[in-house]
Amino acid sequence: MRAAVFKELSKPLVIEDIDAPTPKPTDIILRVKNCGICGSDLHMTEPGTIMPLPAGSVMGHEFAGEVLEVGNAVKHLWKPGDRVTGFPMICCGDATPCLNWTGRGMCAKAMPVGLGQAHGAYAEFVRIGGSQGYKLPECVSFREGAMVEPLAVGLHAVDMAKMARGATVLVIGAGPVGLATMLWARFLGARHVIVSEKAEIRKQMAARFGATDAIDPSQPLLGQVEKIAGKGPDVIFECVGVPGMLMNVMNEAPRSSRIVVAGVCQQPDTIMPLMGIMKELELQFVLGYRPADFDYVIAMIAQDRVDVAHMVTDIVALDALPAAFEALRKPSHQCKVMLEN
Repeated sequence: MRAAVFKELSKPLVIEDIDAPTPKPTDIILRVKNCGICGSDLHMTEPGTIMPLPAGSVMGHEFAGEVLEVGNAVKHLWKPGDRVTGFPMICCGDATPCLNWTGRGMCAKAMPVGLGQAHGAYAEFVRIGGSQGYKLPECVSFREGAMVEPLAVGLHAVDMAKMARGATVLVIGAGPVGLATMLWARFLGARHVIVSEKAEIRKQMAARFGATDAIDPSQPLLGQVEKIAGKGPDVIFECVGVPGMLMNVMNEAPRSSRIVVAGVCQQPDTIMPLMGIMKELELQFVLGYRPADFDYVIAMIAQDRVDVAHMVTDIVALDALPAAFEALRKPSHQCKVMLEN
């Protein structure tokens, strides 16, 4: 099969012919229809990453596709032609369906897809565990199906924030994670969803995804939020993930507020714990999502309760993926760039 293969740090991906995946008894093989480019993929290909990719890896963990092959142990769950979005994991196969794949549980032996251990979906085909496939209703497109994973990231962040209805929320950054966070914060009852973002095109996009107001990140944030909401933020979502950002947020945060760290910083960083102590701040780090988040996101898209199409700004074919990937190192208008086979 053809795939976009990682060769070395800071070098473009290379389109090559590699072996197509074959299913183990508890696996399914998808013909990839769509796959989004994630900021984490970019970070893993840059110097200084703490998650270096092995040469020859194929990334891509935000995908949807059509079932092509089905392992013998999961033929009662899947058939060729089924429309699927994939939780990017391959379970150990000790039991099917996986006994841990509910609620907050997750198979401890699961292998991530597209993060260096198993080939991802920057390719024509991808292998996932049979328990990790989620059927897409006919009313949900493959493009929307590939958006389930990044939307689940935002949903999990809002869930972990323990946000009260009527809360004042500040979101730092209006990239895909920030937009997904805004969408769910507004959907789940925030009164004010205020975004701190310098790019005008991203401010406009934020307004389509739930942001009630936008503020200038070059100016003190707390005063701007108080002017809008009459009070400081109850919850601050840090969705940028660059060194120094978390300390800046702690400096700005009002007393007893909660900071949810959803941005992925892969470099050493420094904070002053005394600042958090003096303000009695709550600091919550979040990772990914839960299986239940996938079910919920798919249901909300299928019921037309959330509209995610506007987040996709660019569609590229596999041959154009390396150039599109490199362009995202210095993004301009792009939000979610998506491979389409």
